[in-house]
Amino acid sequence: MNTIVKAAAVQISPVLYSREATVEKVVQKIHQLARKGVQFATFPETLVPYYPYFAAVQTPWQQLYGNEFLRLLEQAVTVPSPTTDALADAAREAGMVVAIGVNERDGGTLYNTQLLFDADGTLIQRRRKITPTHYERMIWGQGDGSGLRAIDSKVGRIGQLACMEHNNPLARYALIADGEQIHSAMYPGSCFGEPFAQKMEINIRQHALESGCFVVNATAWLDAEQQAQIMKDTGCEIEPISGGCFTAIVAPDGSLLAEPLRQGEGEIVVDLDFSRIDRRKQVVDSRGHYTRPELLSLLIDRTPTGYIHERPTHPTIDAVRDTAGS
Repeated sequence: MNTIVKAAAVQISPVLYSREATVEKVVQKIHQLARKGVQFATFPETLVPYYPYFAAVQTPWQQLYGNEFLRLLEQAVTVPSPTTDALADAAREAGMVVAIGVNERDGGTLYNTQLLFDADGTLIQRRRKITPTHYERMIWGQGDGSGLRAIDSKVGRIGQLACMEHNNPLARYALIADGEQIHSAMYPGSCFGEPFAQKMEINIRQHALESGCFVVNATAWLDAEQQAQIMKDTGCEIEPISGGCFTAIVAPDGSLLAEPLRQGEGEIVVDLDFSRIDRRKQVVDSRGHYTRPELLSLLIDRTPTGYIHERPTHPTIDAVRDTAGS
């Protein structure tokens, strides 16, 4: 029996400066999608509470002595928390697998984190962007390799990457080799104009083509009032955070399954027919018959990074006795 999954790529605005209001908006959208029969949905990068657009337009000095980072830190998401509980409950009530980006707070550090909830509400993946891009390094810490894997869910095997991680071919191949069937791609949207959207399209279509999987890509949207608010708060011109949206769903052969969303809020909903994965991999299977592992291979360290590595400073009593006895 062939598998068909109804998927949605969601283009949505955050409620600026409010974690709780943004989550409430996301929960409402999940329930709306459920009424359309959606089984899997991808939401944008760091949608909760909002992407740090200010970092793209402020100087390091302005960030260091201004309040924008501290405001984001205060509204960021801890995992687990009532915020993640609300998202989990919505996924469970909708019977939907949900991928969503958040600013995760861990102590005094923020991370660009992708959360994946299964249809029963279980949080089955929390992965952090392995290397924040350019100015993002002023905002987020680095992730580790533990999230460079595909995860089994009710709708299939899902892998996730955020934004410019799609320019890292080894990170993408880690997911390809792990057998992803659906790839959840997340970008900020409403920034850097049409050139950014064009690069995004190349990234996601190329990944679909190379991996032989479906790519469900979501970008966020800022309306004119929100853009003006950010520019007022940062004292910068508005141009850098306009345009740059390309919410889309891509087939395993690299073709677009619907007209992409380039402005406004909304969603693309299509059926993912998994037989198209087999059809593509009949020609090129980058984790199977088209590989040459004796020539080319990838070493992945998926060990979670710890803050503390403890070593015993004194031998145990038993160890001393064993030494004395010998």
